[in-house]
Amino acid sequence: MKTEILQQCINIVEFLGNALGQDYEVVLHDLDSDPPAIAAITNGHISGRAIGSPVTDAAIQMLSAKAYESNNYVCNYKGITGDGHILRSSTMFIKDSAGKPIGLLCINFDDSRFQELQGTLLSTIHPGDFLEPETEKVSPPIPKDASASPSAAYAENFPVDISSLMQKIFDDATISLPTSIDRLNQYERKEIIEKLNEQGLFQLKGAISFVAKKFSCSTATIYRYLSEIGD
Repeated sequence: MKTEILQQCINIVEFLGNALGQDYEVVLHDLDSDPPAIAAITNGHISGRAIGSPVTDAAIQMLSAKAYESNNYVCNYKGITGDGHILRSSTMFIKDSAGKPIGLLCINFDDSRFQELQGTLLSTIHPGDFLEPETEKVSPPIPKDASASPSAAYAENFPVDISSLMQKIFDDATISLPTSIDRLNQYERKEIIEKLNEQGLFQLKGAISFVAKKFSCSTATIYRYLSEIGD
């Protein structure tokens, strides 16, 4: 049954990609592959990904938080491509008869072409000094009230391999550290491990070894931290 459901979704990916056009990337993630990865994609030029690329950091967070239990989809959160383009992203949870997520159907809209057209249009009807220079790229609207929509809780990046995905999650969890990784005490390390666990890093194959290498410790130490967090 799972195979039949995902096969139908592969057809939907192709259909939506052709129907919506080149500014919409449509992606199907197979969550039962090892590791979870893209099973079908159209207009992959938008994020630079292809079949076999891993799920995103936002997808890992959604699954870790079990967002699929209270939502069938999450719409209109911000995605950021490797070249800095801001995307309007949405994800639908594909579930089996028991409610377990088996796939993710995602649509990422890149409006940069339309923003360029808007700039060209405005420049033809206004003097150059009338238009204020754009100091930063404006992201698509996201609800300010996170309680009103789960989309406000997510910002997505698009890694092309599993190592890049793990590195991005680790960097996000440690970016605000006041000291270097090798100078953290046991309590601080445990806090980082807890944050990484909340972000879903340890759902990925090889994550234990990856983090152990970052902390210059044994995998047994990471397992111990995780056990203590569980307690």
